Amino acid sequence: MNQIDSDIIRYISRKRIAHFATCDSNGIPTVIPICFVYHNGIVYSPIDKKPKKISPTKLKRVKNIMENPFVSLVIDEYNDNWNRLSYVIIQGSASLIDHGQEYESALGMLCEKYEQYSKMKLNDLGLPVIKIVSNKIITWGNFD
Repeated sequence: MNQIDSDIIRYISRKRIAHFATCDSNGIPTVIPICFVYHNGIVYSPIDKKPKKISPTKLKRVKNIMENPFVSLVIDEYNDNWNRLSYVIIQGSASLIDHGQEYESALGMLCEKYEQYSKMKLNDLGLPVIKIVSNKIITWGNFD
């Protein structure tokens, strides 16, 4: 797990969306926007109950994690003033958690950050949470 400075942690914590990249066992990538929380070098993102065409365990990101746990997450800021551009890339290993103290804690942090998740009652759904343990963090730009 990488240690990052408090400015970067504040930057990550302020962001509401990240772009999550997974690859299947053939190396074919998929990138999707996700909601997330960052805590002590770990990113958590829920599989929630927003309408989906297939069951949560058949979602491409979930299947990819099962086939190939190596993932990347981009958290960025675009600004027409290019002196204010910035990004954080978190590379790591993903897994799914669906019970226990860490699971409950992750759901609590997600519900605290996103009011919509509190209204969905994530704790009652029993759906997994994606857990990304960082092994490399790349930063660039203006983090003021």
